Amino acid sequence: MKHHWRLLLLVVIVVIAASLYRQSSELVDVYAPTINPTEFTKVIDNPYLTLIPGWTRVFEAETEEGKERIEVTVTSDTKVVMGIEAVVVHDRVWLNDVLIEDTFDWYAQDAAGNVWYLGEATIAYAEDGTTSTKGSWEAGVNGAQPGVVMWADPQVGQVYRQEYFAGEAEDMGEVIALGESVTTALGSYEGCVKTRDYTPLEAQVDEYKWYCPATGGLTLEEGISSGERVELVRIYKE
Repeated sequence: MKHHWRLLLLVVIVVIAASLYRQSSELVDVYAPTINPTEFTKVIDNPYLTLIPGWTRVFEAETEEGKERIEVTVTSDTKVVMGIEAVVVHDRVWLNDVLIEDTFDWYAQDAAGNVWYLGEATIAYAEDGTTSTKGSWEAGVNGAQPGVVMWADPQVGQVYRQEYFAGEAEDMGEVIALGESVTTALGSYEGCVKTRDYTPLEAQVDEYKWYCPATGGLTLEEGISSGERVELVRIYKE
């Protein structure tokens, strides 16, 4: 009988040790994607997220604070991040015609067609005249890491980091559906990819997004709990 108890105790100890090992392994599991600059291209032509210099996409939304307008312009500028020549995208947000956010984002596409997000330089403007650069980050600097914002071949169920700078930028994405149809003020579109975007840093940031080949990118956002819609209303080339 004593032998059986010793055997049972040994099994319990092994199980507990294995559990603690798994937990400790998870704690030290650091997100660090392998980045090889030679495996990136100088164009971004992913059909779900096409970034051609000179094109601007305009979005509008009715929020509790008022009317929001977002203008996203693909510039002809580039920025070298982690040895990669990234495309610079200028993203500005107005609330009731007052500029509240001004951001430069950096994107690049690898040889497989996946589009990566390499960082941003952002300024937020408060009503009292103060500004904040909180949320700015650059891949490869102070532990920040790049993430994927659009896959070359999206698959339902994919969960991925879109960016990673601990405590500052931790957006996550999940592919929810393929072949979706959406309608905005600009038109109706088919064959779209639906994703869910969220972040552990802000519980209220949890939304669905639709990316459509016909528009070359983001076409609609919808807050999961709020139902607030951000619609693509115009696309033009300067």
